[in-house]
Amino acid sequence: MLDYSNPSIQGLIEVRGWRELGEFDRLKAIYDFVRDDVAFGYNVDDGIPASRVLEDGYGQCNTKGTLLMALLRACGIPCRIHGFAIDKKLQKGAMSGFVYRRAPQHILHSWVEVHFEGRWYELEGFILDREYLSGLQERFAGCTGPFCGYGVAVRDFRHPTVDFDRNDTYIQSEGIVQDFGVFDSPDELLQDHRQEISGIKAFAYRHLGRHLMNRNIRKIRDS
Repeated sequence: MLDYSNPSIQGLIEVRGWRELGEFDRLKAIYDFVRDDVAFGYNVDDGIPASRVLEDGYGQCNTKGTLLMALLRACGIPCRIHGFAIDKKLQKGAMSGFVYRRAPQHILHSWVEVHFEGRWYELEGFILDREYLSGLQERFAGCTGPFCGYGVAVRDFRHPTVDFDRNDTYIQSEGIVQDFGVFDSPDELLQDHRQEISGIKAFAYRHLGRHLMNRNIRKIRDS
């Protein structure tokens, strides 16, 4: 999944000049790219490689995390993945109708951890692109405290910690219900904790459910 030797991954790194940057600027530039240049949205499967996420141009926690890890490792920044389960209620709004009702109560979630300047940083704030988050904040302008829904679970909806500046970042952490621990790669996480859904539900998600979810997301981003 971390196919950072793929020509599209290597080409992006060369065009952006990330390897020529200092370590902090390199890390921040990659983080910002994955957060804002790769839109929030639902791919066909959690197990797609980083190059496919880049090709899609969108992703969610697990798939954007795969791309982030591939770019970080290609640029010499140590990283790992931390797996969790989250309550589906934080997806309500992005999920709606029968898609939400038929979804598992607990959904596989992950964030990326990077080793930088002698410590591990927890990075989750890259999941939602800034345009989508801003649209969501405008739609719920009256909310000034905790918020849960539409892909968000935070204590401070107006000021979520999504910018990296030598700090942990979070956007869904308040929805976590189970901790699976850290893994060296997304492949290892999925080997132990792949989402358990029936073949029929998986087919419905791939061919209908995720498209409805992405439509809901686009409505907020474009509002």
